[in-house]
Amino acid sequence: MSTLQEYKCPCCGGAIAFDSGLQKMKCPYCDTEFEVESLLGYDKDLNSEGAENLIWETNPGSQWQEDEAGNIRSYVCKSCGGEIIGDENTAATSCPYCGNPVVMMQQFTGNLKPDYIIPFKLDKNSAKQGLLGHLMKKKLLPKVFKDENHIDEVKGIYVPFWLFDADVNADIRYRATKVHYWSDSRYDYTETSFYSIFRSGNIGFEHVPVDGSSKMPDDLMESVEPYNFADVKDFQTAYLAGYVADKYDVTAEQSITRANERIKTSTEQSFASTVQGYATVTPEASNVRLSNGKAKYALFPIWLLNTTWKDKKYTFAMNGQTGKFVGDLPMDKGAYWKWRAIYTLIFAVLIFGVRCLFQLF
Repeated sequence: MSTLQEYKCPCCGGAIAFDSGLQKMKCPYCDTEFEVESLLGYDKDLNSEGAENLIWETNPGSQWQEDEAGNIRSYVCKSCGGEIIGDENTAATSCPYCGNPVVMMQQFTGNLKPDYIIPFKLDKNSAKQGLLGHLMKKKLLPKVFKDENHIDEVKGIYVPFWLFDADVNADIRYRATKVHYWSDSRYDYTETSFYSIFRSGNIGFEHVPVDGSSKMPDDLMESVEPYNFADVKDFQTAYLAGYVADKYDVTAEQSITRANERIKTSTEQSFASTVQGYATVTPEASNVRLSNGKAKYALFPIWLLNTTWKDKKYTFAMNGQTGKFVGDLPMDKGAYWKWRAIYTLIFAVLIFGVRCLFQLF
């Protein structure tokens, strides 16, 4: 098995990549299109447990520190002979010299092979347009940010995720109240009734995602959810061509705690949604039990955009399947106080109007 895998067009010999719009492989030189399934032969060795040793190289001018050398991987591009540098988790990238997409096949051998992949549906231009749309909706954003920030990098990444399935049996008790108000000629009355409510039942979860990359902030990855699992495909390395991909460096075992937290929170929210018609509802006791837990390995598409403004970097993420866009933005303090004053004035006018109505009646 080759250290690097490049996908070549049989018509002209050019490098081909996955086209998110066509959902096919396409040659940018002769425009020939290929079904992804036609390239299954490239993945024939991925089920073997062994993997070739990686090529390790160091700068001849100095010695790498032990912790640095352990994370460096060096490859040679088959098209131009250029050196491609990645870390120990890099699984797909492009040659910095000729731009050809390459896949590090040994990153997907044996138990490293993903079970599923959701291919990119949106391209780089969609990510840029998503950023513009994200900026347009923010009233407290400094106006000059839209003009003065510049995009440093737009990168399509397949991020490793663990998908957890589990069955849940839960018992949850709530304390609730109902409040009744009335008045007579002398007094205003308030009656509060207290209730103890019990919910018990079963619920099943499928494909609960947990980020398997330590490089990616968990909150950012969870913010671009959900993904539509109806678009999932059995994994093929051809989908990676033209994008960056990492293999997991956070194991399924290390992700169980987060998966349990997400499943427990979703269970409690689901049960709480059935307690309706009360003034207040407060959980008193919760017993959530999980069973039949299973985990699968998948790659999900993410567009990452890095921008700079006033020497500060801002990172945004877009779901490469659905287009959901998230990211932190700077705030115009002057605009903040202006809008706060406006809302305070509106609230004061409404309160004054209500009081006047009560006085009339």
